[in-house]
Amino acid sequence: MKIDDLMKKAVAFHGHSCPGVAIGVLASKYILDKGNDFSIDENLVAVVENDNCSVDALQSLLGTTFGKGNLIFLDYGKNNYTFYNRNSQKAVKLSFKPKNFGDKELTREERLEMLMNSNPEDVFEIKEVKHDPPQMAKIHESIICDNCKDPTMSTRIKILNDKNLCIPCYKMLNK
Repeated sequence: MKIDDLMKKAVAFHGHSCPGVAIGVLASKYILDKGNDFSIDENLVAVVENDNCSVDALQSLLGTTFGKGNLIFLDYGKNNYTFYNRNSQKAVKLSFKPKNFGDKELTREERLEMLMNSNPEDVFEIKEVKHDPPQMAKIHESIICDNCKDPTMSTRIKILNDKNLCIPCYKMLNK
């Protein structure tokens, strides 16, 4: 698929065009171009190290989502993306090259144009990594919080004075 077509689809999902979406489009393009190595289904897992605009491109183009459990967020503040395919047992990490920040201050439009005229290999250091994907998403029972009465995933319940509490209630009552 052409970069312009991918960008249109990602922008439709994200809401506007920006360099962050373009970075995600380029990461997605790399995976899409790999065909059978990285099939676009629930066996494709994306581990992202940021929560910026680029992640919306991955969701819209690769189908990696929190709801399916194949989008994992690590709060490192880096434009790094690791992709695993459980079927092919392939894994690759794309790390944004420092040179892409440039020696001079680029405007948003200049940065976007630079990215849209690049190939994934131009903007990412790409290396195969050990195939060690996160576990498949698990469905846990819900327990009613004894304070607010919200059903809460059992793995997130905290116990305080023999009461089952969701995290916000636990924090509020355990001051």
